[in-house]
Amino acid sequence: MSTRHENADGPEDIDAAFAEIVAGLERDEPMARWPEESTRTSSEEPQRAAEPEVAESAPRDWTPPADVPDEGHYEPPEPPPMPRPTVTTIGGITLVVIGMTLLLVPGLLGLGPTAALPIGLVAVSGGIGWLLFRMRKTPPDDDGAQL
Repeated sequence: MSTRHENADGPEDIDAAFAEIVAGLERDEPMARWPEESTRTSSEEPQRAAEPEVAESAPRDWTPPADVPDEGHYEPPEPPPMPRPTVTTIGGITLVVIGMTLLLVPGLLGLGPTAALPIGLVAVSGGIGWLLFRMRKTPPDDDGAQL
C-alpha cells in the first residue's frame, strides 16, 4: 500500500518520505494541537508576537488568604537517649584501638615492627569481627512506623 520507493540504503527522498509519514498519521487519527493553534486559523498571523506579556503580579507578591488559620510550627519530639554501651561493645572497640596503635606506633609497647604488625592486624580484625557478629540480624518487632 505504500508508494515509497526504497533501495537497500533507505528512501531516496527523505523529505518526501517524512511528509508521507506525517500525512498518514494525520489521516489515521487527529493529532493534538497546541492551544494557540486550535483557536486561530492557518491564514491568521500571530498578532501578539511583538507585544511582550506583562505579568500583573510577581510570585513573591502572593499572600495567603486571611481566613485560613495558622496551624503553628511543627516541633519534633525529643529523641530518645543514646543506649549505654555494653561490656562486650567496649571490649570490641578496645581491641580495634589497641590494634591500630600497634599498627601506627609499634615501638610504643616495646615490640619490634615485625611482631607488632601481625598482632595489630589480628587485634583490629578481631575487634571489628566481634562488633559485627554482635549486631542484630533481624529487625525489631514493632507494630507501626518509626520516625
